[in-house]
Parts: sequence; structure tokens; C-alpha cells
Amino acid sequence: MRRALILDAVDELAPRLVALLRELIWIPTVNPPGDGYEEFCALLKAVLDEHPIPYRSSFMGVNVHDPAKLKESIAQVIAWGKVTRKYGGTFAVVNAGGVDRKNYDFKAVKANIVSGLEEHGKALHDIGLDAGLHQHTGSAVDTQEEVYAVMQAVNPTHMKFAPDVGQLQKAGADAAQVIKDFLPIVVHMHLKDYSGGPEMAGYCPLGQGKVDLARILTMMNESQPKADVMVELDGSPNMPYTPKQTAEISKAFLQKQGFEFRK
Repeated sequence: MRRALILDAVDELAPRLVALLRELIWIPTVNPPGDGYEEFCALLKAVLDEHPIPYRSSFMGVNVHDPAKLKESIAQVIAWGKVTRKYGGTFAVVNAGGVDRKNYDFKAVKANIVSGLEEHGKALHDIGLDAGLHQHTGSAVDTQEEVYAVMQAVNPTHMKFAPDVGQLQKAGADAAQVIKDFLPIVVHMHLKDYSGGPEMAGYCPLGQGKVDLARILTMMNESQPKADVMVELDGSPNMPYTPKQTAEISKAFLQKQGFEFRK
């Protein structure tokens, strides 16, 4: 009965959700957000306050592999960080920035990445934000080898770990083992499953893929109960499910793990 009420509410709110999406799209911005960033955050924060849902974090793409762009990148995250703090956020999810993986030499720039992440983390800490590295497909820190090399070298006081477990698995890692090895500094997470299928960039609703999500959730619940864990799923053409169905499947999986949903 409760599930039916929630899904009925989603249907009832559909016109509002479409209108909100239209408003957000009309704000001139880029990905990661730059132009129009504060306008975007202000609109989203007002909507979150209606329900209420806290504004926890902001995603920030940076450049840490090229020292020539470090100063500009730090200035940008300070600007984003100030807006994040203004609207109540406490955490910066830091992506090391996209690279041409075919011609990328990680070992040649590892030292730059480590020092650059620490400099970004210090700058964000100075304005009241914690920060964590978010390894990402196609970025300067992607594979398991790169994750370990960076996270074992970086100062966790300045840069913690904010992984995407689905993308870890996609890059060939045992996502659950990576989480176990860095558990004391995993304070934010994108919870995603990976099946390797043709749709959704290989990802899938929770419980349908290869990621040992039950183990990951148990570790997080026992050791990092205050961490922010958000469910995420990529879209694609020829989706095998509607967005609502993907939410239903993932929600059912989480309920089987013992998690409850507020009304």
C-alpha cells in the first residue's frame, strides 16, 4: 500500500517535474556547471526545500594533470564552493577531469594529480567544504591501479574518497574490495550497478549487475553510517525500462537490504 502511494505521488507530480526540468534546462550552463551555476543552485535549492531534502554536495570537474591550468582550476572550484556553501552544501565531489585515455600516460602525471588534488582540497577546506576524489570513466583517475596509486599517496586530510562503485566495476576493479581498502575515508558515494549490457552505458538498476552492492552497503552501514550515498543510473537510447521502472527496481533492491524509505 505504501509503495502504491509513493508511485501515485510520482504520477501526480509528473507535470511539476517536467516543468522543473524545463526551468533547469533554460539556465545557460555547461557540464560541469560553470556559467549560471548560482542561478541553477538557487532554483534547485528552492525545490529541495519544499519537500524537504537537504542540499549536500556539488560535483566539480577539475584539472589536476596539467600544472599550467592548476591556478585557473582552483579559482573555479573556489567560486563553485562558495555557492555550494551559500546554499547549505558541505561537500565537494571532485572529478580529476577528462583526458584522452588512448594517449594518456598516468605515470607521467601522477605527481601532478596528487599535488593538484591536495591543492584543490586545501582551497575547498578553507571555505568550509570537505572534498573527495570521484574516480570517473574517461577521467585522469579511472582504473583500479590509478585509484590506488592516487588515494595511497594523497593526504586524506585534504582529499577523501567519493567513489562511483559502478564505474569502478566498469573499469575492471572489484568495487567492493576497493571500498573495503579505503573504507575509513569513503564519505560520499554514487551507488550504481554494472552489467556490461548494451544500454545505459553498461549500467543497470541496482541488483541486476556485477557489483557486490550488498557487501558495499553492509560495510558503509557499519563503518560509515553518516556518509552520503546516492543512487545513480545513466540513460541511453532504447532504454529497456522507463525511468519510473528503474527507480522501482532499485528501490525494491534496497528494501531487501533492510533500508526504509520515508513517506
